[in-house]
Order: sequence, then C-alpha cells, then structure tokens
Amino acid sequence: MKFFVDTASLDQIKEAHDLGILDGVTTNPSLMAKEGISGEANVMKHYKDICEIVSGDVSAEVISTDFAGMVEEGKRLAGIAPNIVVKVPMIKDGVKAMSYFTEQGIKTNCTLVFSAGQAILAAKAGATYLSPFVGRVDDINWDGISLIREIAELYAIQQFETEILAASIRNSKHIVDAGLAGADIITCPLSSMLGLLKHPLTDIGLAKFLADHKKANS
Repeated sequence: MKFFVDTASLDQIKEAHDLGILDGVTTNPSLMAKEGISGEANVMKHYKDICEIVSGDVSAEVISTDFAGMVEEGKRLAGIAPNIVVKVPMIKDGVKAMSYFTEQGIKTNCTLVFSAGQAILAAKAGATYLSPFVGRVDDINWDGISLIREIAELYAIQQFETEILAASIRNSKHIVDAGLAGADIITCPLSSMLGLLKHPLTDIGLAKFLADHKKANS
C-alpha cells in the first residue's frame, strides 16, 4: 500500500519524506488556502516546490467545472513537472476531460467519488487514480470502508487498472481498514500516519528497556 500525504504544507511533506514512507502528495485549493497560498502564479510555484521534494506523483486539482476549462487548466498543471497528476471532479465534463487526458498520456486522479457507479465511469475514462472519500461517506451514516471494499472487488473482477486512492482518511484506524478493504493507496494528513506509531505497550516496553539498561549500567 502506498502512502500519500494530503497537505500543501512543505514542512509536513518534508517530514513525511524524511521518514522514508512517502510515495506521493495530494492537495487541493482548500489546503492551498490554509497555507496562505493564493493567486495562480503562487499556486503553480507551490506545486513546483512540492515536486522538487517528492519524486512520486503529486495531484494538482483543477478549478474549472467545464470541459474546455479543465483541459486548459490541466495542461498547464501537467506542464509543471512530469510527476504532476491532474485531479478532476467526478462530474460529466470531468469524465470527458479524463478521457481526453488519458488519450494525451496525462495522468489523472478522479476526486469526489462516493459510489461504485462513479468508480466504473472513472475507470472507463482511464483515470490513473480514483479517490473515494471514506470520511465524508461516514459523515452521512454510510460506511466509507465498505465502499472501498466494493470498488476493490469490482475492479478486480473487471480487471480495471485504475488504482484506488482512499481519501478523506480521518484517523489511523481508517488507514488500516482501507488497506484491508483493498485500497492501493491512502492519502491523509501527516498526523494520521504518525498515529500508526502509537501503542501503549510500545511505550511501556521502551520505558522498561531503558529502566533495565540504566539499572544494569549504574
């Protein structure tokens, strides 16, 4: 399973990269705004800065919602670096744009996916990645992890090549559950990744080892 960090923070991206566990980055306009980045020139530069840290794929989201706008914007984004993936929303013109990008050899990430039916359309359009939103599905009292499992089973049966990128990951348990459900990739905040480190027995064991070492060498 690959790990993508979902942020626009260069510090967090560097920290994940330095851990040696980072396979890629996803970000969006909301995350850019959170870092105080605005204006097309600044956003494009920020994507370039991210790509200089990360060798894996970096998803860059289009703002346009019409086919022509998405194509124009996607081409500009793809021109930033070879590892840019154009993130496109699951709407009618988005499917059309993904088909176009696929024909042009441009990688895509289909975002805002909430059903297996949408997952079929994205795969048929040649999406490189599919981003089902686990946490947001949970928010409406459905089961986001079950959605991942359903899509994984469907893709395996139909032999679709689109990779399942579990998004809207809210906690460390989501990471484990998404992996068990068949997600190829998870994208989440750095805090959720670091949460995987935590277990009370690890803390107790380490404290005992250090105490025994101190006692033996005193």
